[in-house]
Amino acid sequence: MADPSDPPMTATEIAVAEANAVALGVPIDHLMENAGRAVAEEVQKRLAPPGGRIVVLAGPGNNGGDGVAAAHYLRQWGYDVEVRLLLPPSEIRSAAARQCYERIAGRLPVSVGVPRPTDLRGSALLIDALLGSGQLGPLRPPYREAVDALRESDAPVLSVDIPTGLHDPQGVRPRWTVALTALKVGMLPSNSGEVTVRDIGIPREAILGTGPGDLLYFPTATRRGRRGRSGRIVIVGGGPYSGAPALAGLAALRVGAERATIFAPAPADGRIQAFSPNLVVRSFGEERLRPRDVRPIREALYESAPKAVLIGMGAGRHPETIQALRLLIEALAGTIPLVVDADGLDAIPLILPRHGGYDIVATPNAGEFSRVFGGDPEAPAQTRLDLVRRLAEARGLTLLAKGPQDLISDGHSVAINSNHTLAMTVSGVGDVLAGAVGAFLAEGVAAMGACRLGSWLVGEAGGRASETRGFGLVATDVIEALPTALLDGFRRLHTGDPSVPPD
Repeated sequence: MADPSDPPMTATEIAVAEANAVALGVPIDHLMENAGRAVAEEVQKRLAPPGGRIVVLAGPGNNGGDGVAAAHYLRQWGYDVEVRLLLPPSEIRSAAARQCYERIAGRLPVSVGVPRPTDLRGSALLIDALLGSGQLGPLRPPYREAVDALRESDAPVLSVDIPTGLHDPQGVRPRWTVALTALKVGMLPSNSGEVTVRDIGIPREAILGTGPGDLLYFPTATRRGRRGRSGRIVIVGGGPYSGAPALAGLAALRVGAERATIFAPAPADGRIQAFSPNLVVRSFGEERLRPRDVRPIREALYESAPKAVLIGMGAGRHPETIQALRLLIEALAGTIPLVVDADGLDAIPLILPRHGGYDIVATPNAGEFSRVFGGDPEAPAQTRLDLVRRLAEARGLTLLAKGPQDLISDGHSVAINSNHTLAMTVSGVGDVLAGAVGAFLAEGVAAMGACRLGSWLVGEAGGRASETRGFGLVATDVIEALPTALLDGFRRLHTGDPSVPPD
């Protein structure tokens, strides 16, 4: 269950937590059963049995399954309860919800279709289980008509998890809401009534920790649009070192970026290009990046139209280079998603511009974190996690502090990734992680989701690569394992064609 101090969760965050719970061995039907009982218990607190007629309005999804499970318990406890299915039983979408329906079929009154206000009027309580946390935008038929009937009935309403039409001015405005696991984004007393949060058995580690459920952050085909791959990234780095920006670019391509362009000084540009013809390389300056290179780099960025920029890999820590990277960060902060890694970490300004809507993601390893941000890398995990959260909040960053456990925070939410193998403690894997996170940012994934997904996925790829490479694993092995880790992850999450992420 979420901690009471945690911020409200989005629909995607809830779906991720549920999928991670299943991966930890918690069956989805167990969660639905717990949800139904929790709702029934909250009804019992407000309406002593027999309490008059209760009508459960149930949609075809898991929210409807929760409502039907509640009806089962209420009937056992002596209530006069009936179920109104908005769509026929054949439209019930999940096996767990279908199992809940089959349990009550023939045992209590069930009707199908959009109710009329007169069908609901005079009820002691209406239970709104039409739509769950995945609802977005204005209501559509038949949900619109069902909500209109519910509102016109003037009967008291209790919503399951989230009021149907939370973001629609004409949505359900219940007297009570039983929020499952956590508060949801947008819930207020004005649109949700008196809210009670109930635990349904999602372990804390499924919310705080990463897992295969984090693949739900991955951009699906619908979110990509007809064009398919569209996440272009630019990496500004190289100079003394050429491998780091190349690794980041190749990793970004392997997790779905359309194009990875590297801006690097000569002669590093030629060495980077030699790594792969899949990389686009442009030359700026000589030997190392200098302040005079910032203006042409900014002009080239405008022409390249990237959707995320990665800064610092292999750039070196010469004072002129740090000054140039700082000028670039200050110019771009808030205008485009940024990932700052390696040598670029020393260039992050102490006070960042507060305009725009994009976070800077900083990805320090333990040594870099101690040098740039302070703190004891050997401190207990909870102490370090608290420090990461405080620093992220104070500096206006999303921090991904790499280590045996990756600690992630945007200053509000926190996460821990423990999906690692010791064989991954090799030079270059941090650049792979930065490239993956940058690619997800370029596809429109929010900073916390990109960090959670990138951290888990690179760990998963590293674990797979180590099965055949052992302690001979190198960073390019992790890169080559990324596509298979993605595909196998989606096979675990979804049915149907495993070759593409589902919509």
